[in-house]
Amino acid sequence: MEALAEGLWGLADYHERSGEIGKAVKCLEAICQSQVTFFPIVEVKTRLRIATLLLKHSHNVNHAKSHLERSQLLLKNIPSCFDLKCRAYSLLSQCYHLVGAIPPQKQILHKALELTASAGHEVSVNLWSCNFNSQLANALIIEGDYHSSISALQCGYLSATQIGYPELQMFFAASILHVHLMQWDDMNLVEAAVNRCDQVWETIQPGNRQHCLGLLFYNELLHIFYRLRICDYKNAVPHLDRLEAAMKADLQQTQHIQELTRELDSLNQSLSRSDLHHRDRSALSEKQAQLQERLTSLTSLSNQTGTSSLEPAYFGNMKRTYGDKLVLAPPPIDGEWLPKSAVYALVDLMIVIFGRPKGLFKECGRRIQSGMHTIQEELAKLGITDGVREVNLQHSAIWMAGVYLMLLMQFLENKVAVELTRSEFVEAQEALMQMKNWFMRFPTILQACESIIELLRGQYAHSVGCYSEAAFHYVEAAKLTQSKSMQAICQVYAAVSYICIGDAESSSQALDLIGPVYRMMDSFVGVREKTSVLFAYGLLLMKQQDLQEARNRLAKGLQLTHNHLGNLQLVSQYLTILGSLALALHDNVQAREILRSSLTLAKKLYDIPTQIWVLSVLTTLYQELGEKGNEMENLDFQRKKMEDLQKRLADARSSIHHIELIDKVKFEVHQLHELDIKRAIAGPSVGIDLDIPESIGFSTPLPNFSSRLVDLDTGRRGKRKL
Repeated sequence: MEALAEGLWGLADYHERSGEIGKAVKCLEAICQSQVTFFPIVEVKTRLRIATLLLKHSHNVNHAKSHLERSQLLLKNIPSCFDLKCRAYSLLSQCYHLVGAIPPQKQILHKALELTASAGHEVSVNLWSCNFNSQLANALIIEGDYHSSISALQCGYLSATQIGYPELQMFFAASILHVHLMQWDDMNLVEAAVNRCDQVWETIQPGNRQHCLGLLFYNELLHIFYRLRICDYKNAVPHLDRLEAAMKADLQQTQHIQELTRELDSLNQSLSRSDLHHRDRSALSEKQAQLQERLTSLTSLSNQTGTSSLEPAYFGNMKRTYGDKLVLAPPPIDGEWLPKSAVYALVDLMIVIFGRPKGLFKECGRRIQSGMHTIQEELAKLGITDGVREVNLQHSAIWMAGVYLMLLMQFLENKVAVELTRSEFVEAQEALMQMKNWFMRFPTILQACESIIELLRGQYAHSVGCYSEAAFHYVEAAKLTQSKSMQAICQVYAAVSYICIGDAESSSQALDLIGPVYRMMDSFVGVREKTSVLFAYGLLLMKQQDLQEARNRLAKGLQLTHNHLGNLQLVSQYLTILGSLALALHDNVQAREILRSSLTLAKKLYDIPTQIWVLSVLTTLYQELGEKGNEMENLDFQRKKMEDLQKRLADARSSIHHIELIDKVKFEVHQLHELDIKRAIAGPSVGIDLDIPESIGFSTPLPNFSSRLVDLDTGRRGKRKL
């Protein structure tokens, strides 16, 4: 009977190599359904093989789960078979994960860990312990149990340390940092996790690091997220440079492998000719051997770690070849954080996030286009084409779809920000409508984006001078998020819009919004919220005629923005207001210097409203100084810019999307309150919530507001101190 089983196993292997997965499964199921009884271990191996095929090549998770559960029952009666039991536990855990059954997943993993705890201290036992602890940590993350997740990862780290495996230690050190970044309840713990990653990475031999590409990307991206959170943009740049260099090198190697493969295929075709001369055949055969050797050396890593018949890639979709994965850890883990294409898109996104505030719009545009193209290709592979909605997705594809959809939304978010900065209002409309349409189709998966969409509607409304509508959308955005940071930013933006309205009631509303944020601004990590609220509070003090105090707050905010954020648009706007204040305080020399710096930055950013704002203040300065020539030249430049802006505004307001975007109504969608979908998208740790800090800057008040700022002789309004 064993010979029969081996024959069917061999036939199944043949069909799998031929791509005929259905036939391979039928061969194996013939053993399980046979009237003749096979040894239990034969049936177990067969069912594990079926489950592996189903998980690797289909969405039939429940079928795979039933085979694995049957294997569990059979293995209970077999005293040994440690490796088979571990494989069954690992695969069954993945099945429970894919169907969103977290309690049974945790139960099966605890049983697996009990098995490894009683099995000795061999290397293989520690490796399986690492596998189960990492899967358990992932399950606990989905339930929001960060403390227990870190404990499981610490156990995995200790197992890796016991067998002296620095690459595996690095996997757990980075995973621990990842959880701390998600939780962020103690700055010292986060810093300690960052430092441990740096220390462990240094213990990996330099020659081995090149084979740890997945770990390199994971570690560097986590470091960037950390630096973004604490607003340390300067020290994030080296990490971004290393990522880009690694990505370019890998893309070049991939292209080289593809070229060699094509060349080898062509050469094999030539060798198949029967009329080939002996001497030519000999030369081609020699070249064939050389090509095969070069290909083998280039793909040695994938041959080394990608040959396992079981692939516990519980971090995502298993239906990809090894070359498409950025493997984080050695077998039996073979896990990944995100697919290679998603990681590469994320690198593009990081470059956009760092480049946009500096006005590097050409490079940002190229990266946005590149990233979105990659994502849309991957969505198509998942079956997400025009007309496909959330309810149409296979359950096992939900998590991966969520990863790509969230990345797509973040690219579109940054595109809206770029276009608004450049006063390309129609293009901003189109990108924002794309976000709206994706959200309407995938409301549960993209639920976290609802707040961002409302924020961007506020940004758009403010940019086109609809301040009341802007304030409404900012306030709605604050209601739709649990993030204290996001709520604070939304409140500050709403306050700026109220200040732009200009009447006494609106100023009072602005103060009500600014006050709570101002009082707690030092409690936030980094200075993002602090610079924003100092900007808004400085504007309000200026409106209340408290010029010196406004100057002090704005100068402090400018210094923080310049030193930590490097956001040129915000720096330009700070300078413009400070220039206005210097003029009002009759410090004309400083006013001229500040305003010229602001105008230079506004030109670099193609920020037409800020240019007009600066020009209007400069015109007033030249009038006071009696510089008629400069005044007339300035007025002419200002007039041309105003005409350009008015044309852009007219185009935006005549668009079919304008009213829909500014309307004081939220986008209503039919929410699918499906627990399974929410569990699925909770997914592998921060797969959906990439936790990239809010990157949208202020919109410039339009010139009618700037004229009110300059005219500081208007009647004083009642002052309320924060």
